[in-house]
Amino acid sequence: MGRPIFDHAGFLEAARLLAIEAGPRAVTVDSITQRTKAPKGSFYHRFASRDVLLGQLWLNMVLAYQEGFFAALDRGDGLAAALHAPRWARAQLEDARLLLLYSRHDFVHGDWPADLKRGVNQQAERFQEYLIKFARSAFGRTGAPQIRRATFVLAEVPIAAVRGHLERREIPPAIVDELVVDTYRAIVDRPH
Repeated sequence: MGRPIFDHAGFLEAARLLAIEAGPRAVTVDSITQRTKAPKGSFYHRFASRDVLLGQLWLNMVLAYQEGFFAALDRGDGLAAALHAPRWARAQLEDARLLLLYSRHDFVHGDWPADLKRGVNQQAERFQEYLIKFARSAFGRTGAPQIRRATFVLAEVPIAAVRGHLERREIPPAIVDELVVDTYRAIVDRPH
């Protein structure tokens, strides 16, 4: 029988499961190596620190979430982008809980390694670019008020609509979608 293989993905999945069970603070090098039955050296061979692992986990979750959001906006379907949060929460309840109930600062404290900073900055810049594109399309301009409306209708409202359900570990009900749609139409469809 060969030696077990401790890979990058296995450590990330162990951290994800630990965070789901007890939050990001519960994820330590000891808890990860106990969960994976890996020696600490195997962990440190792949990750410089706990923060690097948790930063990568957070970034992976954000990028996975944003795929559907960006795809909807690429199709020119702002309403589908606004509905992405409740739909994704239904399909990925535990990941939605981690991503939407905690901030990135709950995952990593202090300085982020350069490659993670770059990934986070690229993700944030891409999100901002899509907000600007949506604001131009929906409101005809890209000034601060239009970008604020875009942020509110595409990100803040949908996340607020699912937050209470995620806190209770329940699937967001269909009325959440109705509320998001009503808010979207009230903001986007009215003359500006």
